[in-house]
Amino acid sequence: MKVVEIGDAFNVDALRLVERPDPVPGPGQVVLKMKAFSINYRDLLVVNGVGRWKPPRRRIPLSDGVGIVTATGEGVSRVKLGDRVAPIFYPKWLEGEVAVEKMGQALGGAAADGVLAEYTRVDESSLVHVPPHLTDEEAATLPCAGVTAWSALVSCGAIRPGESIVVLGTGGVSMFALQFAQLLGARVIVTSSSSDKLARARELGAADVVNYRARPDWPTAVMELTRGVGADYVVDTVGAVSEAIAAVRLGGMVAFVGLLIGMTSELDLVRFMGKCARIQAVDVGSREMFEAMNKAIGLHALRPVVDRVFFGFSELPEALAYLQEARHFGKICLRASTD
Repeated sequence: MKVVEIGDAFNVDALRLVERPDPVPGPGQVVLKMKAFSINYRDLLVVNGVGRWKPPRRRIPLSDGVGIVTATGEGVSRVKLGDRVAPIFYPKWLEGEVAVEKMGQALGGAAADGVLAEYTRVDESSLVHVPPHLTDEEAATLPCAGVTAWSALVSCGAIRPGESIVVLGTGGVSMFALQFAQLLGARVIVTSSSSDKLARARELGAADVVNYRARPDWPTAVMELTRGVGADYVVDTVGAVSEAIAAVRLGGMVAFVGLLIGMTSELDLVRFMGKCARIQAVDVGSREMFEAMNKAIGLHALRPVVDRVFFGFSELPEALAYLQEARHFGKICLRASTD
C-alpha cells in the first residue's frame, strides 16, 4: 500500500510517498480502506517537528480520517465488513475523565502513526461509526475538530439556552463551536480579521461579529454587545487567554483549545482573579463524547463546514500550505486518491 511519511527533515517538502506492506488485522483489530482525511493545525506542528509534537522519522502523519472496514480479526464485534467508521484521536480514551493511561497514543504525532495511508489497522475499540448523511470529507472532520468543539461546549461547558458565547476565528473548531452552540440555543459572537469570513459566519447563524483588525480592543466590543456584562463563555482557539478573560463575564468560563498565535501567553492575574473566571484546557475528547456528538449531528442533520477538498496524497503539501496561510473557512480535507 501507499503511505505518506515524514522523511529526513521536518518540513512540508520532506514528506514522501512510499510503499509499505498491506496491514493484516490481529485479534480485536480491523483494517480500514481510507476514503478521506481532514487537516488540523496540529498536523503542521508534527510535520515541522515543533516541541512535544516532534515525531520520529518515517512517522505517518494526520490524526483525522474516515474509512471502510475491509478486514476484521478474531473476536471483532463492534464493527463489520463494509461499515464506514473513523478512528478516534486518542485510541485509549474510550470514556470518562482524562487519565495518563488514556492520553499516551494520540494518532499522527510523537507517539503513534496516523492515518494518511491507503489502508490503516486499528483496534475495533477505537472506532466510531460516522453519521450516514455526511460525505466522506465531512465525516473526516469529526475526530479532532468536531470532538474538541463538542467537548468544550457540552462535556466541559454545560451551555444553557440564551447564554452568550464568543468564538475566536473561523477555522474548523470555531465553526463546529458555532454550529453546536446554536443547537444548544446560545447566542454566538464570532471574531475574525476578515469581513468576508464574518459575513459567512453570519450566514451560518452568528448573532454578532467583531472584526478584530478594525477593533483591536475586541473584548471591549464584546462587552458592548453584552451590555457591559461580558460573554458567558469564550472558546479560545488561538491562545489569546488574556483577552478572552477580559471578554468573559464575572464567573464565566474560557475554553482554551488552541495556540495559533504562540506557545506562551501573558496573563493579567489581577484581572483573572477579579473575574472569578474558570479556564478549562480542552484536548479533544473520548470515544463516548464522539458518539454523543454524532447522535446530535444525525438528529439535526448538521453538516460540517468544509472549505476546500484536495485530491490525492500528492496534494498534501498544497493543502498544508493553504492551512498555514489561514485562508480557510472551516475545514480543509484531502480525498484518499494516490493518482
